[in-house]
Amino acid sequence: MALEESAKREEPTSVRRRKRWGMAADSDKHLLYEEAVQTPDADLDLIERIYRGKRGRAFRSLREDFCGTAALACAWVARRADNTAIGIDLHRPTLEWARRNHVRGLGDAAARVTLVCGDVRSSHRPAVDVAVALNYSYQVFKDRRTLERYFRNVHRSLAPGGIFVLDAFGGTDAMGTIEEKRANGAIIRSDGRRVPRFVYIWEQASFNPIDHRILCKIHFRFPDGSEWRNAFVYDWRLWTLPELHELLAEAGFHGVEVYTEGWKDDTEVPDGVYRRRRRFENDAGWLAYLVASK
Repeated sequence: MALEESAKREEPTSVRRRKRWGMAADSDKHLLYEEAVQTPDADLDLIERIYRGKRGRAFRSLREDFCGTAALACAWVARRADNTAIGIDLHRPTLEWARRNHVRGLGDAAARVTLVCGDVRSSHRPAVDVAVALNYSYQVFKDRRTLERYFRNVHRSLAPGGIFVLDAFGGTDAMGTIEEKRANGAIIRSDGRRVPRFVYIWEQASFNPIDHRILCKIHFRFPDGSEWRNAFVYDWRLWTLPELHELLAEAGFHGVEVYTEGWKDDTEVPDGVYRRRRRFENDAGWLAYLVASK
């Protein structure tokens, strides 16, 4: 009995962690994030529709700022044989994950993706047709001077006639502490990797109305009851649409537009179609895309 107890005490840390964490220990948080949060094809469809409507042609070059796993950049390159993409992020381990899990699977098209470990506030060349900052990551910049500097760099990095697309969220619930949950079913991805059933949990842990500092967290829960708490934590400033519009204009952009989803009155759910708006109702929660033209 003493020998068995001794053996248990001497189990490797990885084994003890797996027993305690269950399914969470074997999960890949980047895969979970992509399945719960990102919709690269829908984003690209919208951006292509907007760009073609403005310029009368398709665009070819894309820059994805705060790219993380570069899912959007790689999806863009996979769409057409002459598309190119640049992904920029400060976190080298996540970029390496992107190379292993996305870029490598592109085959010859991988040569048309450039991943840069660097600061999005630095100038990057060549100039691109479209730059994007999605998943609200630009909100890591908490003062006007820093955010305007970033917007000015994006403006310099665009080709003539280029557009900059970023997303924003708001509503009455955005300025408070909430926790939202959404179940995700098990799937087999196109690359053959299996993602188990899990519950995606979005937590707004704190909000300060004085400076609009907001602390957000993402957790994942699994069928065996295990959880990955604080898989992602964001310390942001919740920027408002008027502030973003003004800063983009000050950075040299013109014709800043706002796109939001329509609403199905019969089912009380969004219709999934983003249209340009001059006004919309301030519901409990809303998502919007801003499009700024050079």
